[in-house]
Amino acid sequence: MRVTSQAVERTLVLVKPDGVVRGLVGEVIRRIEAKGYRIVALDLRAANAELLGAHYAEHVGKPFYEPLVNFMLSGPVAALVAEGQRVVEGFRSLAGATDPTVALPGTIRGDLGRDWGLAVVQNIVHGSDSPESAAREIALWFPNLAGLRVT
Repeated sequence: MRVTSQAVERTLVLVKPDGVVRGLVGEVIRRIEAKGYRIVALDLRAANAELLGAHYAEHVGKPFYEPLVNFMLSGPVAALVAEGQRVVEGFRSLAGATDPTVALPGTIRGDLGRDWGLAVVQNIVHGSDSPESAAREIALWFPNLAGLRVT
């Protein structure tokens, strides 16, 4: 049997304004690090409309786009880059289903999120959905990391 090692990859994780205001940034980071991933960049910031427009460009024109952008503008966002083998897939598993009502217990959204009956689902975190999306999103949120080799 031949064993192959997977390349180290990076993913963008955003702790959304609902997670920041509820004091859950540390818990999200704890879960990422407990899984064995490494945090290589971290920044607490107020996102602007230009950054969010680029980040959510594929959703322009969809009914949830405006409420989503308005929600993301409503407070600070903790942006971080996590690194490790299969980290994109691994973080999405940690995050759980997008709808916190049906997200499994043990996941970030299943344990910490809930439906607040608002125009947009406030589900604590965003995680890149593919290595290609991760590269694009990291370049937007952390342009100083664009093109840097993963260690």
